[in-house]
Amino acid sequence: MTRRPSEPIYSTAIAAGRGLFGFWGLKRTVTGAEHVPATGGAVLAMTHFGYLEFALVEWATWLSNRRRIRFMAKQGAFDKPVVGWLLRGMRHIAVDMKAGAAAYSDAVDALRRGELLGVFPEAGVSSSFTVRELKTGAARLAAEAGVPIIPVAVWGGQRLLTKRHRIRFFERFGVPVSFAFGQPIAVGVDEDPHDVTARLRSTLQGLVDRLQAEYPVDGAGHWWQPRHLGGTAPTPEEAAEADAARERERDRDRSE
Repeated sequence: MTRRPSEPIYSTAIAAGRGLFGFWGLKRTVTGAEHVPATGGAVLAMTHFGYLEFALVEWATWLSNRRRIRFMAKQGAFDKPVVGWLLRGMRHIAVDMKAGAAAYSDAVDALRRGELLGVFPEAGVSSSFTVRELKTGAARLAAEAGVPIIPVAVWGGQRLLTKRHRIRFFERFGVPVSFAFGQPIAVGVDEDPHDVTARLRSTLQGLVDRLQAEYPVDGAGHWWQPRHLGGTAPTPEEAAEADAARERERDRDRSE
């Protein structure tokens, strides 16, 4: 295994995450981790059903090959005193929504240096627990940097922390969390990013379908299960309308 430079802040964060997940007694199942390259850059394009996927995927990746993932996070998080210090110390990438070109350039540079870059192409948590329409950023980054996309699906993480649902303390203990790393998707420089993104979405949903089918807990009647599988989560249409309503409310608040 390649020896990597020491990063005390990142190592401490990983240890803290492992400690928390161990305390909760999470039951981890991982398939396809061998698809994450031992060296060199790659875009890890992840599903987004809860707020802890970034830590969960880093956990699974670290245990497999000791690689660190650089995530793209909003500038507002970097502006917070303690959180910003941690994010900078772990060499994550700040995204200023008013100047996105700089973050894009930083991400391409990181990939070309051989980093793993973690992105959420759905650009927000999917409360229907199905894969939403994806943004094309992952495809564009991979094409420009000359690296593959690694699709990553996570199932069960939404039971730990997600939007629009209050999870009680003891509900997190012993939760099974399943990971599926898909085969690398090569992206040609001249490929249409929309075509690549459509292929990525299909792949992610296929991985999610498999994880749901193999999940050791019957989700019928539960809030964390998609409606089409017998759960009580909102349908994709209902979730989209709720998201749109929240955005309209935010726009009104900004204008006042």
